[in-house]
Amino acid sequence: MARFFKYKTLDELFAENERLGIDLAFSDDMSPLFQPLKIGSVTVGNRLCIHPMEGCDGTLDGRPDELTIRRYVRFGAGGAKVIWGEATAVVEECRANPRQIVLNANTFPTFADMVQQTRKAHRESNATDQDLLFGLQLTHSGRYSYRRPIIVAHDPLLDPRTVADKVTGRTIDPSYPLMTDAELEALIPMYVSVAKLAQKAGFDFVDVKQCHRYLLNELLGARNREGKFGGSLENRTRLPRMIIEAIRSEVPGLMITTRMNIFDGVPFKADGVPVSYSPPIINGWGVNTDNPLSPDITEVSWWINEMRTLGVSLINATMGNPYAAPHFGRPFEYPPPDGYEAPEHPLIGVNRQFQTAAQLQRQFPELPLTGTGYSYLQEFLFNAGAANVRDGKIAIIGVGRASLSQPDFAKQLMDNGKLDRKRVCRTFSYCTALMRAKQNELGQFAAGCPPFDKEVYGPIWQEVLSLKKNEPTS
Repeated sequence: MARFFKYKTLDELFAENERLGIDLAFSDDMSPLFQPLKIGSVTVGNRLCIHPMEGCDGTLDGRPDELTIRRYVRFGAGGAKVIWGEATAVVEECRANPRQIVLNANTFPTFADMVQQTRKAHRESNATDQDLLFGLQLTHSGRYSYRRPIIVAHDPLLDPRTVADKVTGRTIDPSYPLMTDAELEALIPMYVSVAKLAQKAGFDFVDVKQCHRYLLNELLGARNREGKFGGSLENRTRLPRMIIEAIRSEVPGLMITTRMNIFDGVPFKADGVPVSYSPPIINGWGVNTDNPLSPDITEVSWWINEMRTLGVSLINATMGNPYAAPHFGRPFEYPPPDGYEAPEHPLIGVNRQFQTAAQLQRQFPELPLTGTGYSYLQEFLFNAGAANVRDGKIAIIGVGRASLSQPDFAKQLMDNGKLDRKRVCRTFSYCTALMRAKQNELGQFAAGCPPFDKEVYGPIWQEVLSLKKNEPTS
């Protein structure tokens, strides 16, 4: 049963905090969120970030489409000083859906136009864009590539959930081929090529994505892979290291960042119970292998320290697998359509995110981390964010799907000291439901916020509902 968010005051949240035995902090003073912060060679004007979120609204050839550009223009005008551009495939075959954007020579002009329009909107709304960082996330979807799974390791917990043949529903078995070491190394120039185009288009940074069990994240936990990209911690981090070093060498002046899982967890079944496993588990990143429902940041800390020496300037800390364990990454009020009811109080999930990220931020106080997991707190999101920044638990507050309902949240906070309560995201998962809807002529519906962006996404939502209503029943 869904746990409804009924908290009307901070006092009620403090009382729930005590009842659950967790350690969330809140503040009415929003000033920490508007302190400048140096990231690499740039000083950003506030501590507010738009998380990378796919709109699933690109063209079939990978260009940002009208809704994509509209979304970023709204983010640009909204006032957050870090806009973390969404997952962008480094090559066609690794797209997560047929409308995921792809940066290449053919799509480059549209990306460049999107950057120009976003920065223009930011200047017009916020006086200057000199203190704005706008970046792009570079991804290989790996196991979740939509044409076919591309895997780097056999995971006994995920393979039975990974469909190898959409016609028959056959899942991955031990005979399914892994990417070879040579195929993995061949990805390096692809990342470099896209990074060069991103810099040329006007992006300030690229994110070498290592999260949510996509390819590089899966490689981080591939203890059972043989060869130079598996087994030992040094081997498992070898490919992202080589990619980062190549970008730094061949694209000078471009900032390098990463969004990385700090805890993978394990898959959960439709009834909200974790799949059966026998410890120690052989795959996974940031997990206690004997108790994979708990984080262990030993390896994560080592790799962050290595990335710091490689010149990575900013880390976005996240958790979980949106396809198999969404509650770890996005504590929710209502589950996504392919998900399950939350197996724990969502505030426990929020606390896990905050405390694990805080451990890492305190280990590396000079390396800014962006925090995740705030949206469940709804109108109290930034009370928690301000307290966490104040207390040195995190440097930047990231806002994901909650920014779709209120893309001007930074302006609202700056002008009014609070959010527009009528547009606060209630974590109903409409946006995720749209992401999971595939049954149109493009193979993917555009994702947005039907309740609070009704003019654009209301008709799309109604179309999805109509198709579901007419689906044949077995």
